[in-house]
Amino acid sequence: MRVLIPGIGGVLGQRVARRLLEQGHEVIGIDRRPWPDAPPGIELHNVDIRKRAAEDVFRKRRPQAVIHMATVTHLVEKTAERYKINLGGTRAVFEHCRDWGVEHAIFVGRHTYYGAAADSPLYHKEEDPPMAVTTFPELSDLVAADLYACTALWRLPNMRTTVLRMVYTLGPTGHGTLATFLRGRHVPMVLGFDPLFHFMHEEDVTTAICLALEKRVQGVYNVAGPQPVPLSVVVRGTGRTPIPLPEFAFRAALGRFGLPRLPPGALAHIMYPVVVDSEAFRAATGFVHQVDEVRAMEEFRNAFPVRG
Repeated sequence: MRVLIPGIGGVLGQRVARRLLEQGHEVIGIDRRPWPDAPPGIELHNVDIRKRAAEDVFRKRRPQAVIHMATVTHLVEKTAERYKINLGGTRAVFEHCRDWGVEHAIFVGRHTYYGAAADSPLYHKEEDPPMAVTTFPELSDLVAADLYACTALWRLPNMRTTVLRMVYTLGPTGHGTLATFLRGRHVPMVLGFDPLFHFMHEEDVTTAICLALEKRVQGVYNVAGPQPVPLSVVVRGTGRTPIPLPEFAFRAALGRFGLPRLPPGALAHIMYPVVVDSEAFRAATGFVHQVDEVRAMEEFRNAFPVRG
């Protein structure tokens, strides 16, 4: 199958591309970022997904499937550009899919779509609405991109559409929001709160995305691996030291004293869990995670040891 991957230059995009190439697929990638050591056989186009040159790739290469991974978080881009990349890029991808006969489009989203709040359900199901977006505006563009991808399920009935809401990733590459939060020696927590964190190893994320393509599933799916664990367990399991702080002190300390820099809205995600029910995806694809939470934490700890 000829598969096009917008966002191929990212850590997960590269992993998915390599896996698909090993499985015998023809892999084409679009990304503004270079991939200088890409394996032979992967066709790369160093263009912006929102530009005419990207549509030319669709027109000339006519991919049968598209795996859209070209979205970014607040840790990578500031508000205006992030909004253009996430929502504008997603809209462009699905328009090109419609115009150039793509058979299957997969949108790789995030489980933080649901938001974190004191009254949220413990396990989110796919039909749950996004919560607390008004208190965490840095999530709004990713939520909008997810919702736009979902509209393809009824707008584009001739194309198979899959929306994946992936939990945090954790592993030896240090990719993702959770890994960034854990990068320092000391990890702040809000005194009196120890929420469950849901994450899976990078290899299992790759497997799940490739299975969605292989099984040609349609619809919206939460994707998770092992059981969620309390934040304090994640911190200690990765060799870090938790620093419980009163909420007012937590806000004042962010970005100082060697602690991570987070927007104010992220505080809810340190206080309340965002945990998903992924049974529907497992039933549809037969997905079984291979790396448990302990090994995922160990691999991160070994790759990013605390010095001193």
